[in-house]
Parts: sequence; C-alpha cells; structure tokens
Amino acid sequence: MNSDRWLLPEGIEELLPPQAAELDRLRRTLLDLFQCWGYELVMPPLVEYLDSLLTGTGNDLDIQTFKLTDQASGRLLGVRADMTPQVARIDAHRLASHAGPVRLCYQGTVLNTRGDGLGGSRSFTQIGAELYGHAGVESDSEMLCLMLETLQAAGVDEVFIDLGHVGIFRALCVAAGLSEMQESQLFDALQRKAVPEIEALLDEWQLADDIGARLAALPWLNGGIEVLARARQCLGDDAAIVAALDQLEGLAEMVGRQRPEVPLHFDLAELRGYHYHTGVVFSAYVPGQGRAIAQGGRYDDIGRVFGRSRPATGFSANLNGLMRLANVAAAPNRGIFAPACEDAVLQASLTEKIVALRASGERVVAGFPGQSGGAAEAGCERILMAVDGRWLIQNSNV
Repeated sequence: MNSDRWLLPEGIEELLPPQAAELDRLRRTLLDLFQCWGYELVMPPLVEYLDSLLTGTGNDLDIQTFKLTDQASGRLLGVRADMTPQVARIDAHRLASHAGPVRLCYQGTVLNTRGDGLGGSRSFTQIGAELYGHAGVESDSEMLCLMLETLQAAGVDEVFIDLGHVGIFRALCVAAGLSEMQESQLFDALQRKAVPEIEALLDEWQLADDIGARLAALPWLNGGIEVLARARQCLGDDAAIVAALDQLEGLAEMVGRQRPEVPLHFDLAELRGYHYHTGVVFSAYVPGQGRAIAQGGRYDDIGRVFGRSRPATGFSANLNGLMRLANVAAAPNRGIFAPACEDAVLQASLTEKIVALRASGERVVAGFPGQSGGAAEAGCERILMAVDGRWLIQNSNV
C-alpha cells in the first residue's frame, strides 16, 4: 500500500472548510463590487485550443501553460495559466456587436507549470476586471482605482502602487536600432537591475553616446513623482517617450485626486508583461511581501488576432493570496444544531422547525442518533431544545 497517496503535487493546495468558506465570501464580495462599477461577469472555459490561449502574449505564458492533446480533434489544448487572453477573445469575437466600452470581470482557477520561486502556489483562483474600447488615461485611472478598492474590500491595508510604462523602453530600443536578441538581453538585465551588466552590454554594442546614456539611465529612474521630471531631462524628446511620460503624469494626477492616501512609486525600468503590454503597467505591494499582490496595465493589441483590435486595460489578483493577507477577523461559527430525537411526535415537529429555519436563511445541522460530538463540532453556537413540546433555540453553552 502506498502511504503517500494523500500527498498533493508540489505547489498544488486544497482548502479546508474554514478557509474555503472565507475564500467564497471574499469572491462574492469582490464580484459584487465589480458589478457596482458596471463590470459584467464572464466564465471562460478551463481549457482551450493552445493557439487561442497563448495568442497575443508572446512567450510569457507559453512555459507556464500545461499542454495536452484533444482526443476528439487531435489538436493541442492548453489549461489556462491566465484568464486575460480568454476575456480578450470574448470581447473581440463573442461581443463584437458592442461598439462602445465593454467592462468584463471574471474569476476562476488557473494552473501554472511552475511556481514563482518564492513558494507560491501553481494553482489558485484568479480574479480580475478588463475594460475594452477606450484608449485614454481615464480608463487606466478607473482600472487602477478599482484595483485599489478591490484590495480595500478584501481587507488588505498599507498598499502602495508601482507604476511604469513599457513604451519608454520600447521606444529607446527602436531609437538604438537593437536587434531582437540585444533587446532581450537588455530586457533581462533591466529586470534584475543588474547595472554593471547593463553598462557592459551597452559598451559592447558601441551605441551612440546619447542613446547609450538614455538606456543606462533607466535603472536609476525610480522613486516619487519627481522621477517623471528627471526622465524628461535625460530621456530626450522622442515623441513616444514624451507621450508615455504624459500618460504617467496624467494617471498620477487622476489617481491622486481620488485616492490621495495611496503612495505612488514610479519605476521606468519596470517591464512586467513587456511582450503583450503596450502602455502603462501598475502593481500593488504591501510591506513584508516581496511580490505584487495585484497587477495590471494596458494591452491594446491583444484582440487583434481574433479580428478586433481594441484598446484594453485591466488588472488581476490571486484571490487565495488576498485571503491570506486580509486584515479582517474570520467569520464566527454561525448555525443551529438540531439533536437527534427518538420521540415520533417531537421528531415530526423538529423536522418542520428545521425546514422553516432553513427557509428563513438559517444554517441548521441535523444530528444523528449515537453520533459523537455536538453543536461545537458542527460549527454551531445555538441548539434546538424541546421545551414543553416546543422546539426552542438556545445558546449551545446554556
């Protein structure tokens, strides 16, 4: 007999009753919040054809996606590692008749081939929102403010936001005439903030002094709002860079008016999702956590391969992670324990009482003859007791 059959694969977890109930409560709270902002719920499938599932994301999701062969068609399927491409497909194809802005939200399990290297789960509930059909900074602001309100509703405190814009690095690479391989090497070094490596690469490529200096400045352009003024001075007057800085400045102003208590940090070398994001990117952090707890940004071209290229912005979060960070007390046990009854007359009235209580929304747990444990083990703080032929609700510790 295999004594390890109870083990789960590495990075795969399950939730027991208290945590599962709390996750579901949080899920409903956040979906209700999205609905109040006008976001409509969609439920994409767990698996899709691989070419559809990875569309528009470059290689970012390829290595994270489990692949299998469809026995019905012989085509490759993928188990979703991120729901954003699926929602983009829905907007582009299934909702193609909608000409104006479309607001969609979602939640569901995703599966990754690898963890994040920090002990994170490979399977978790992803929740998020997407806005299609508007290209202005106003929709980026709405998405960022909705992300902040989502974290607040989840009970996550002391949030600060990290802001970047992938268009700046992209414009500099074009101006420098970097090859695809060179761009990839520099991208990797920037993500690690490996300044000596960055400087060595730029020296090796013998770029013109001005463009080399601008690329070398990127790792140092991080901090408060003053970073944008510094960037205007040292990154030149390239139209795409100026437009990107204008967008960041406008976004900071809008978010600052609505959420002045939230610290904004700017990092112009932040390139998360570089291969499919097209503009502003933003991430939420809390003290003591080394990775983002929610993240999003603009990805205007993601629906192009589905036949409809529209402006798009969105964010997503790991619902399991938010639950663990929530600074709220767990919901107390609530319920009524109905003990087993051997008297036929009392049993009939007990059954009627249980039905009526459940119909009114009460949680009622029926006991069995001879069972061990009682109200406390059933998670009930109250109990039904027969008093003069009537079933009355009393505190279980009475």
